Amino acid sequence: MSDASLQTFIHALPKTETHLHIEGALPFELLQRVRPEFIKPPASWAKDFKFRDFEHFEQELLDMAFTWYTSPERYHEAAKIIFARHVAQNVKYVETSFASGVIEFLGLDGREVLAAIRAAVPVGLEVRVFLGIHHNGAGPKMMPVLEDALGWPDLAGIDLHGTESFPIEPWTADYWEAARKAGKYTKAHAGEFMGADFVRRVLDELRPQRIEHGTRAIEDPGVVAEIKRRGIALDICPLSNHKLMPDVFLATHPIRHLFDAAVKVTVSTDDPISFGSTLEEEYAALAEECGFSRKELARVARNGFEVALMPEAQKQPWLDQLDATVRG
Repeated sequence: MSDASLQTFIHALPKTETHLHIEGALPFELLQRVRPEFIKPPASWAKDFKFRDFEHFEQELLDMAFTWYTSPERYHEAAKIIFARHVAQNVKYVETSFASGVIEFLGLDGREVLAAIRAAVPVGLEVRVFLGIHHNGAGPKMMPVLEDALGWPDLAGIDLHGTESFPIEPWTADYWEAARKAGKYTKAHAGEFMGADFVRRVLDELRPQRIEHGTRAIEDPGVVAEIKRRGIALDICPLSNHKLMPDVFLATHPIRHLFDAAVKVTVSTDDPISFGSTLEEEYAALAEECGFSRKELARVARNGFEVALMPEAQKQPWLDQLDATVRG
């Protein structure tokens, strides 16, 4: 971020992060503790790095994440650092997910992992924790866990994760409906790699209350119109998309067109251990690469608070701060 005044402005904005995988937010210093061969950050932190495909990204991420996240205590230790860095960036509200596939593979207790993350939340930061479930994540071993999870009081909701090209299995729609009936908020990853038709399918079959990414919805004006009609926000991660999606570059990122089409978009970091980004750098990319004005950056920040799972009265002081920052 070369413009000091822009950096000051972005830092002053009260912000939210609504699309963050806690395994993908592994602090680099913790990785170094268990993998001393990581003398320097991953090559994927380079500004113009491109992963070959999703499998390349997932393989590298899981190699790092599985090394650290082996117990609820380690989730807690990582979360403390992650949340402290949010506070340092003037972030007031965070939605993060932990992966059901990780707890299944390592044999961890999901309730204990959830409690460990919640116990790491510092004073002054609001955090909501989601359970991320892969397309094929409800096998015989995990379905009882998923059903039990709908009764976990501290679980804010669920999110569909994983490779979009995998089939949406028959259990999924029923489970998303059951989650809503249990008072859980529902999200789904869609429109990152698969096109607008997949976004429409997810909207119709799962009826999520928010879409993670959703960038390729821009390919079909009808899907964009449907997103707006339903009042659904897109939690977009521009630097992640730039490095993961072969045909997406920051200067032409769909977030610009989605924002201009009056779609409610937010900005987050997704998996910073893989992309080397901070939330403030995501905002800077919007300004420096996507042509967002400072007023528009504040609008994106406001969108995050508007979708946040908090009472309106709790949001208002931060919305007032946003207005004051824009007025200068």
